[in-house]
Amino acid sequence: MKTSAKALIAAGVLSLAAALTAGAALIPGEPPPPAAAVPAQAADIPVSAASHADAIRSLNLRLRRLPADHQAWAQLGSAYVQQARLTADPSFYPKAEQALARSAVLAPGNFAALTGQAALAAGRHDFTEAVRLARLSERANPYGQGAQAVLADAYTQLGRYGEATRAINRMLELHPGVAAYTRASYDAELRGDRRTARRMLEYALDGAFSLADIAYCRHYLGELALHSGDLRGATEQYRLALRAAPDYTPALAGTARAAALAGRPAEAADVYATVVERLPLPQYVIEYAEVLVAAGRDPAEQWALLRAQRDLMRETGVRDDLTWAEFEADHGSPARAVAHAEAEYARNPNVVAADALAWALYRDGRAEEALPRAREATATGWRNALFHHHRAEIERALGLDGASRRSAARARDADPAFSPALPALARFS
Repeated sequence: MKTSAKALIAAGVLSLAAALTAGAALIPGEPPPPAAAVPAQAADIPVSAASHADAIRSLNLRLRRLPADHQAWAQLGSAYVQQARLTADPSFYPKAEQALARSAVLAPGNFAALTGQAALAAGRHDFTEAVRLARLSERANPYGQGAQAVLADAYTQLGRYGEATRAINRMLELHPGVAAYTRASYDAELRGDRRTARRMLEYALDGAFSLADIAYCRHYLGELALHSGDLRGATEQYRLALRAAPDYTPALAGTARAAALAGRPAEAADVYATVVERLPLPQYVIEYAEVLVAAGRDPAEQWALLRAQRDLMRETGVRDDLTWAEFEADHGSPARAVAHAEAEYARNPNVVAADALAWALYRDGRAEEALPRAREATATGWRNALFHHHRAEIERALGLDGASRRSAARARDADPAFSPALPALARFS
């Protein structure tokens, strides 16, 4: 089964050759910042996997002729980081590491290599190292937007939200475009300010000129509507995203989410089959499996694919305890969920990790220990239905009936379409 699952991953990667997937803004002269581990609008604008494959081939040809071109080595390394994100294939990370190291040897301290190395660290979920490297890049080039993008994403993952906001504001000063406005949108959403979050996305859309940019912005407008319980509005935004870029996989996944939450799991499962074939990200695989269960189908093949993805990520230096904490708490071993959640929270004490730890502890029968983390997860004002639902269940288990009712009401108010039976669909992509 494990070998078969790995074959499915390879097939999914190959099918991306002509597809658009979630990616990063290419800033002239700089490598792209990471998106693999940042939620929602913190990612950058999409580009095609095919175009990156062409760029990689061209850069390799150039380096055969000019092996001392440190800028080309930095660009190649950054292209490999981006390709890993575009294809959900972390085997590109070791290639990125080698190319970026070569650039750094040829030109020590060059900001392009440093920014690429910061993006690579973030792609591997080492956000502390990403901050260190991005700060070095910032010193080498104070006007580099790429370093600020990595800082914004990494600080968000580390739970250092004030510093993330400052990095985003610096991005808005340097280049008030799609990459900056989408990060500003997510920053506002974390504080519970959906009106500002939507306005920032609309600014991003106004400045989006390519079809890929438009699809990206429409998709996240759809996500904002989806997590507010506006399934019709979300579906319309996903439709507009797909009209701009028919192969844009995240918008197709959004369409599947909306159908499942609207009570059409069989329809959603058929769409998810295409999504996972194109882009077998762990989140999509888990969502697909949950929808299959809701549709009365067997999810075993998806769980096998998920395990193969986990093994592949480990082999290439990616540490993603958050995904496995959430998966084990909802679908596996609560004890393993606690171990993963504690490891994630120790490295990245953000609100998402706090919620994962709270839920894992609760599922492991440790509600009293879970409550402080549940309170922490809901402390920023983020109107996240899943977080408030988790807190309500923890409070109910502790006999805090009044508090539980209030938390449950906040979950309903945040997202009237939220379904506890489909928890992965409530997580922000």
